[in-house]
Amino acid sequence: MRWSKTFIPTLKETPSDAEVPSHQLMLRAGLIRQLMAGAYTYMPLGYRALRKAEAIVREEMERAGAIELFMPALQPIDLFERTGRKDAFGNVLINFEVQRGDKKVHLALGPTHEEVVTDLMSHAINSYRQLPLTVFQIQTKFRNEERPRFGVLRTSEFLMKDAYSFGTNLEQLDDAYQAMYNAYCRIFSRCGLTYIPVEAESGPIGGDASHEFMIPAPNGEDRIVHCKACGYAANLERADTGRETPPIETAANASELKKVDTPDATSIEQVSKMLDCEPSQMIKTLIYQADDEPVAVLIRGDHEANEGKIRRELEAESVELATPETIQKVTGAPVGFAGPVGISCKVIADHDIPVIVDAITGANEGDAHYTGVNVGRDYQLDTTFDLRNAAAGDPCPKSGEPMELVHGIECGHVFKLGTKYSVSLGADYLDEKEKRHPIIMGCYGIGVNRIIASLAETSNDENGLIWPLAVAPYEVLLIPLNINDEEVMKVSDNFYSQMQDAGIDVLYDDRKQRPGFKFKDADLIGIPLRVVVGGKGLKEGLVEIKWRTDGDPTKVPVDEAMDTVNAMLAQRREEEEGE
Repeated sequence: MRWSKTFIPTLKETPSDAEVPSHQLMLRAGLIRQLMAGAYTYMPLGYRALRKAEAIVREEMERAGAIELFMPALQPIDLFERTGRKDAFGNVLINFEVQRGDKKVHLALGPTHEEVVTDLMSHAINSYRQLPLTVFQIQTKFRNEERPRFGVLRTSEFLMKDAYSFGTNLEQLDDAYQAMYNAYCRIFSRCGLTYIPVEAESGPIGGDASHEFMIPAPNGEDRIVHCKACGYAANLERADTGRETPPIETAANASELKKVDTPDATSIEQVSKMLDCEPSQMIKTLIYQADDEPVAVLIRGDHEANEGKIRRELEAESVELATPETIQKVTGAPVGFAGPVGISCKVIADHDIPVIVDAITGANEGDAHYTGVNVGRDYQLDTTFDLRNAAAGDPCPKSGEPMELVHGIECGHVFKLGTKYSVSLGADYLDEKEKRHPIIMGCYGIGVNRIIASLAETSNDENGLIWPLAVAPYEVLLIPLNINDEEVMKVSDNFYSQMQDAGIDVLYDDRKQRPGFKFKDADLIGIPLRVVVGGKGLKEGLVEIKWRTDGDPTKVPVDEAMDTVNAMLAQRREEEEGE
């Protein structure tokens, strides 16, 4: 493609509203343009990269045995009502009514396609002989993102590869899950991304096992803990901390229990400031409604409660913070003054709680707290649990070594769904004895846009983007230094024709611009291999060839240049495929 015949609107200045490198560089390099908050147009360069990533995803899905189909983005709302996800998604679900004749039809724009594909299989699958089966699509998804930001990393409209497996037993589910897991590893490696698979919560998707594929990035919105010693990794919602139940006994030097006035101090920050103590000396007493039962959960003041862990320990279907009315009934105090001393409900505590000597807690009385609170004397515990989010320095549950906190961008997620959707939507099969069973499902998603944004976020320098060959918009950038020089253009045109004939994806910068201007644009858009024709080199019968990240070019004779380019590209492709 000739630069003069395509559309690459580069920017010299960084847009003021672009917060992170990927957003800044994708705008400056002319990959994207914003239509409105959460919605972007992919310009030619950006769309070429997106399509190359999409092609890799498609190849690996088919290699893993998945079959491609294409489902509607427009979906009937009753499917979401039958699975309970209309309420679970809340405002994230874009849904609306349309007038059709004399009726109003309630529709949704698909945030994912679990409902649609399960409904499809409920009509298409009858016998165990049709299973196992895995299908996938690459389709636009829609979610009402309340705070779209970071360019295409968080948008309301995005391109996703979503796959769904269907089987008759857990062995078939495990096989499909592992096949997708392995495919994801190959996809991200081929796209040139460094990734960490992490154990994860399933969230509104549902299911009972899942992994996220995280791209480590300083500006990533997700936080994960990672053990370098053994490779264990999990997001904060799922991560085990490796701590054990400590001795539950009253300290020999425990102070006297005292009640102190704390007017209008309802938060950890307010109380610690008023009583001149560290948040780590305080015990947060959080009142949850676990199914139909109120439960007090004790967490150290500087830690965050983990509702997923709390739900699992209580073996509850649902866990949510109790209403102010329930808190008043259980504690005898308004919100902000709960404590374990004399509380009238079940109490469970995190592992860190018994080791706090002379803790400060709410006094179950308005505007009052206790100091000198100690386990065994002032409140009782039989055992403790891992109930908080993991933090840097926590021991790894596998190796025992301290874990580190890493920020990351989630690019993929795999789930073992079980029968959540098949039961709700009547997707059954008949076994060999003509007995009916719900199909066992898994689902597997990749944000294709996020592959491109993650590369822009993590593969760049002060001059611009650095593309891996596999997803670069073009493989080679051919730059004639002076388009008014007949010999320069003759050699350049010849190279351009040879590259096209050889199947090389080449961008030919035939613009009438100064060399410095072209070189700056070349660095900014980040095409991997650069071939420069002209100047003193051409007079000596040489052309310059360099990778985007090389400091100095390699000078080769004109008649050897094509062989050199082909050899360099072949070697780089082999290196990228082998990573």
